[in-house]
Amino acid sequence: MAKYLIKVSYSADGTKGLLKEGGSRRRSAVEQMIKGLGGKLEAFYFAFGDTDAIAIMDVPDAASAVAMGLTVNAAGAAHGSMTVLITPEEVDEASKKSVTYRPPGA
Repeated sequence: MAKYLIKVSYSADGTKGLLKEGGSRRRSAVEQMIKGLGGKLEAFYFAFGDTDAIAIMDVPDAASAVAMGLTVNAAGAAHGSMTVLITPEEVDEASKKSVTYRPPGA
């Protein structure tokens, strides 16, 4: 499974919904959405600043992550972004690969 960091900012309507339903119900809704894709919610937090909520999830593949992002953004109550998370072991593997590259102008 692939691991993703999700950052969400709520619209005014999303914030009204959060005030009405509370934080625990929002976390449960997100958890159910991820489970429906065959994944698992690892962590969920609310935050101050530009980002209103942060989650870490495991989902089976990139298509599942994209489907979730499209659905959430299309609903209009929140705008989210996702970052693929990579393990230290994956970085070890990547660092051993040979890559041929020529910088611009070189």
